[in-house]
Amino acid sequence: MSKKHPIIAVTGSSGSGTTTVKSAFEHIFHRQNINPVVVEGDSFHRYDRNAMKKKVQQAQKEKRNFSHFGFEANILKDLENMFKTYGEKGVCDRRYYLHSAEEAEPFGQNPGEFTPWEEAGKGSDLMLYEGLHGAIVNTKHDINIAKHADLKIGVVPIVNLEWIQKIHRDTAQRGYKPEDVTDTILRRMRDYVNVITPQFSHTDINFQRVSLVDTSNPFISRDIPTRDESMVVIRFKDYKALNVDFQYLQCMLKDSFMSRRNTIVVPGGKMQLAMEVILHPIIEKMIN
Repeated sequence: MSKKHPIIAVTGSSGSGTTTVKSAFEHIFHRQNINPVVVEGDSFHRYDRNAMKKKVQQAQKEKRNFSHFGFEANILKDLENMFKTYGEKGVCDRRYYLHSAEEAEPFGQNPGEFTPWEEAGKGSDLMLYEGLHGAIVNTKHDINIAKHADLKIGVVPIVNLEWIQKIHRDTAQRGYKPEDVTDTILRRMRDYVNVITPQFSHTDINFQRVSLVDTSNPFISRDIPTRDESMVVIRFKDYKALNVDFQYLQCMLKDSFMSRRNTIVVPGGKMQLAMEVILHPIIEKMIN
């Protein structure tokens, strides 16, 4: 952790909605005149798209588990060192993973490739990481990314809703077929359980969206449940350390209620407002 160069890690599975939290942070940064350096977790994949396809095919032939969620497919020790370096010096090495032709065009590259590494963060106030592995703690692989982050946010919709969001995103924005996305979900399941899920015991705040409509079969859902068709469960690991004022939150967020002493539930339509109301004073204190 670093008082001089703080790090915020937003972590969640593919299709979980981490970009919503990223958007809330952008609003807060704008209002508080904060200059962040943003790091995308996809840039720490070990393989580009073509190489990854070959690795997956090879693993399937050998009947091994292999996915973007796992340790083998990512350079997580480099990610930990990047966190550590930024916390100490306020600079880091960064690159981008280019998901689509639209993202790749400005760089003159192809979708599925990485941009070259570059130094970033000079003059920044803090780092915002958004990706799959922002709160990893694993003694077997000698990795502890969580200890370097000053604020860890988990974005964890109920799993059927997460799958619906991923299927719709990957088919609409990335050109995949629904059956291909389903195969990816199944292939990633072991790593989802063993690598992704344990992080949410280390996060400081978890935002879990729960749908209020039937999502029993996410693989045939024609649309994503709207925010007004859901509630958001917000759990604080240590609400005293974060100085959370639940009475104030309930006043600000109409129709919210406490479900446990460290948990508040808010209407889905107020999810981004809730994030901003909760995170604004935390970031202000962090910067001060």
